[in-house]
Order: sequence, then structure tokens, then C-alpha cells
Amino acid sequence: MIEHIGISTDIGRFDALAAGPEDARGVLLLHGFPEASTVWEHQLATLSAAGYRAIAPDQRGYSPDVRPEQPSDYSIEDLAGDVLRIADAVGWTTFDLVGHDWGGNVAWHAAAEYPDRVRTLTAVSTPHPGAYALAMREDEDQQQRSSYVPALQNVQGASKHLLANDAAALRQVYENLVPREHVREYVERFSEPGALIAALNWYRGMKYSGQTGKVKVPTMYVWGTEDVAFGSTAALSTHAWVEGPYRFEMFQDISHWLPEQADEGLSRLLLEHLSEHG
Repeated sequence: MIEHIGISTDIGRFDALAAGPEDARGVLLLHGFPEASTVWEHQLATLSAAGYRAIAPDQRGYSPDVRPEQPSDYSIEDLAGDVLRIADAVGWTTFDLVGHDWGGNVAWHAAAEYPDRVRTLTAVSTPHPGAYALAMREDEDQQQRSSYVPALQNVQGASKHLLANDAAALRQVYENLVPREHVREYVERFSEPGALIAALNWYRGMKYSGQTGKVKVPTMYVWGTEDVAFGSTAALSTHAWVEGPYRFEMFQDISHWLPEQADEGLSRLLLEHLSEHG
């Protein structure tokens, strides 16, 4: 059974979904944009059934009680710091970390900065930020894939565009590949006053963010060959940024929305990765 919980920290209360025995090995799952904790429903149920305690928080800007207004409050350091805040609040000295899209970026940074806390890393769709930065400098394909970022950094204009006409543009983002019930929930969430601008502030926070170092913990990177945001150049060079055990898995003909589009396959790989590095 998946439960709704609140996680109180020094900066506010994070809403979250949780499943599994409270005293079991902890797995923290971080969503991306434009998503929420709901993206991990299949993985939460699978992890719980396997005996893990899995928690998927609505991250900074997505939880109404943790919604700062300044873009500088959305640096990668702040977002990775939230990972430790949440882990500390639930009593996890060490934990396994999973992230998709922006959540993957946060997970890479947290794993690099806090190897004494992060037991294993699973990054979904998102390559290591160093591999991505190099691709952005040298690969025209990746530059084209990321050409939407400046438009999203204009948060007022982007919010108005995405929510116009019953959120037609926002609905189109999901490419008819995300479950309809999830799309309905996401649209409802982002239609709340201030919610979408807060989520978009992650893009404005990029200029306040430092670099992410190499990762030493056991890492699995999962990428879909039809991902519209991240191309093969960054995906195939991510291995150079991992100094610990590394596993790279590709899903053929799967898009960016891997946790939902390939839910069973991703859950299977996640269980294998966790079991291998117990």
C-alpha cells in the first residue's frame, strides 16, 4: 500500500509518497519536471513488495510548504541538500538514491558530494552533468535537444504558455506516453497558484549552481534511445564520470518518460542493482 506522508525539515514540510516497512532499507526516489512523486508509483509498489522502504518526495517548489520565491534558492547545492534533510528527517544514515530528469541531476550531485550517505545511485534518463555539459559544448544534436531551456527560464511567459487553453501545451509535453491519470494530476498540481513558476525556478537556478564531481558509489544509468531531451553523446560518455562500479542500460524505442513508459522493466533493473550492492 502506498501512503501519503509529510516529512518535516528545518525549511518546511515535504509531501511524499511512501511504501514498505519503516525499518527496512531505505530508497529515496526523486522526480523531475514537469512531474511529481506520482511518477514513481510502480517503483514504490515494487520496492515495497521486495521488502524495501521507498519514499518519493515532492521536491522543493513542488511541496507547497517548501516553495521559495528566489531563483537563487534552487541551486543544485540547495536541491541536493534537501536530499540529506529528508533522509535525516526519516532517520536514514545511509540510503539508496534514484532520480529521473531533474531529479536525476540532483541525484548525481548528491551521490558525488555525499558518498558516505548514498549507498547506491540509479540515474534515469539524465546523464552525468559533466557529460551533459561537454555534449552541450561539442555536440550540435544535444544543443538542439536543449534549445527549449531558455524559454523555460522566462518563468512568467513559460507558465502562461503552458497553462493556456486548459494547459494544452503542458499536456503536449507528455507526448501521449504518460498515463492519463498522471497527466490529470500533474495539470491540476501545476494549475495551483504559484506552483508552475516554482517548478520552473529550477531552470533559473542553473546559473547559481556549481559543478558536479565524479561519483564513487555503485551507479546504474538507464536511458531510452528515443529520449528527446538527452542524446546519445552524453549518455554514452557518462561512464567517464563514475569511478565506482558502473552499469549502463538502454531501453530501445523508449522516450524520456521512462519510469512510466517502461515501468516494469525499470523496476526490475532497480531491484537487480539494489540486490547486487546490498
